Amino acid sequence: METFQQMTDEVLVKRFANGDNQAFDILLNRHRNRVYTYILLIVRNRDLAEDVFQETFMKVIVTIKQGRYVDNGKFYAWVTRIAHNLIIDIFRKERNENTVSNDEFEEVDLFNNSKFSDENIEDKLVRNQVMSDVNNLVRMLPDSQKEVVVLRYYKNLSFKEIADQTGVSINTALGRMRYAVLNMRRMAEGKDLSLAV
Repeated sequence: METFQQMTDEVLVKRFANGDNQAFDILLNRHRNRVYTYILLIVRNRDLAEDVFQETFMKVIVTIKQGRYVDNGKFYAWVTRIAHNLIIDIFRKERNENTVSNDEFEEVDLFNNSKFSDENIEDKLVRNQVMSDVNNLVRMLPDSQKEVVVLRYYKNLSFKEIADQTGVSINTALGRMRYAVLNMRRMAEGKDLSLAV
């Protein structure tokens, strides 16, 4: 008979979903070091890394128990995605809390304009991750929708130019863009992605 240690992550997830808490203990022990190290390398603070680690596995538990985990053979990648999204949320919150407003002193708020600030490593990390996520979502769209998104946002064509180039009406091009955005939003929610910069 197969021991817990020999079981794949996916088998352990199923067992945990069915009430076998020992299966989760094995999963946690199997991935603890790599997930914690991943978090620590980004946040560079042991206390914060510990908090993110605990919150990550709380989300893992809740998602599995609610039956929302999608078995794709990539449990570790899914856990690190949860951790990554939590880190991005923390960086965003920190950035918003550290913004000083001078709105009551001036009508035009020059100090809060992002054009005048240097991009820090956290901002760059968030922006790069969001762009990578968006590119992956675009690749998963049906060809007709993907074509419109690429022409509009990567080649900066107008909808009239897109219609001319693809041989469809402007309304069809607009409709394809609308469906592309809806599909990308749905896929992002399904993968628990945060696409705001």
